[in-house]
Amino acid sequence: MNLYEKLVNKEETLSLVGLGYVGMPIAVAFAKKIKVIGFDLNSHKIDLYQSGIDPTHEVGNEAIAKTSVEFTADETRLREAKFHIVAVPTPVNDDHTPDLSPVEGASRILGRNLTKGSVVVFESTVYPGVTEEVCVPILEKESGLKCGMDFKVGYSPERINPGDKVHRLETIKKIVSGMDEETLDCAAKVYELVVEAGVHRAESIKVAEAAKVIENSQRDINIAFMNELSIIFNKMGIDTKSVLEAAGTKWNFLKFYPGLVGGHCIGVDPYYLTYKAEIMGYHSQIILSGRRINDDMGKYCAENCVKSLISADKAVKGAKVAILGFTFKEDCPDTRNTKVIDIVHELGEYGITPVIADPKADAEEAKHLYGVEFVDMGTIKDMDAVILAVAHTQFSSFTLEQMDKFFGTGRKVLLDLKGCMNRKEYQDAGYTYWRL
Repeated sequence: MNLYEKLVNKEETLSLVGLGYVGMPIAVAFAKKIKVIGFDLNSHKIDLYQSGIDPTHEVGNEAIAKTSVEFTADETRLREAKFHIVAVPTPVNDDHTPDLSPVEGASRILGRNLTKGSVVVFESTVYPGVTEEVCVPILEKESGLKCGMDFKVGYSPERINPGDKVHRLETIKKIVSGMDEETLDCAAKVYELVVEAGVHRAESIKVAEAAKVIENSQRDINIAFMNELSIIFNKMGIDTKSVLEAAGTKWNFLKFYPGLVGGHCIGVDPYYLTYKAEIMGYHSQIILSGRRINDDMGKYCAENCVKSLISADKAVKGAKVAILGFTFKEDCPDTRNTKVIDIVHELGEYGITPVIADPKADAEEAKHLYGVEFVDMGTIKDMDAVILAVAHTQFSSFTLEQMDKFFGTGRKVLLDLKGCMNRKEYQDAGYTYWRL
């Protein structure tokens, strides 16, 4: 009987290493079919899961309370599993070079507890070569086992879109790869247990790693083009959203929109590819150009806030500004690598200390990562300017009357970064209105 059959018959167990926005939904999905151990170093997070609380809001408290996943912060429990999935973040350093410490740390922990006959599949986004050239040597060193003889490895990049209730693990086709045909077949069959959309069997681990890193790089470049258009059209006095709506009537026009590009995927993954390219002697031009544009958009938005204040005859230094939304994307609590913080820092350069409200965001995470403390939205009043930074559903449904309550006397300044509001309605109401 092979490993896949033993998993299905519940004679063997699957482990999930890393229980964040990606790992936890995977663990919950597999637990509906097979035995699952969910491991994370964060004991507080484990306590929440064990109490039936989902801090990520990805599957909800009810699903966490009902799941059969055995949540643990005890790494020795990993010895009970034979199929391991590693889903830890892969951020970048301040100089935009890959920070592989989370995936290296996970490899060391797993290596210390790896048993013969195991299969290890990495899901973390990396540049081509990391699985076999970085992770495997760590697994071998820590375990004393030999890859290919005592254990096998594979790679299956995560495609979970945090906050997205439509494109889920089950509904997105899964890329899988393995170090050999046997491993590939095992990994493919295991993932087919939960991925209703099916799997794509990549021809090698490096192909699968490369496929993942270009998915987000492609999106990043397209959004950078939209951001550049926004800058150009703003100089021309043309509304970018209106231009895109007109151009979008053509059947083959790609519908991307300008905006802040943060998060732990689109704003990070391209740097993994360009880093590896540099090592190979090639300096990226298009990818890095797009990154530079997107990385500067927070500063650009803050500058336009200042310009809007001046046009509304408002004093800049000490201006009362509120920022609504702090997460990296709408309807998601994740604040990691949010570009809203760039707006905060740039406004600070002009002597403006904004108040920030975000009922969706993980307040504890925001305070830990950025030193930011949110205010209750009900306390926001007498503002000179409001920056609607994130298109949370709650914010997008604001009426003009609700928005009015945030402001004090004089001309109202609204920066609607995602174009959620009706521009004409606000301009007719006397607002100084600006959007990307």
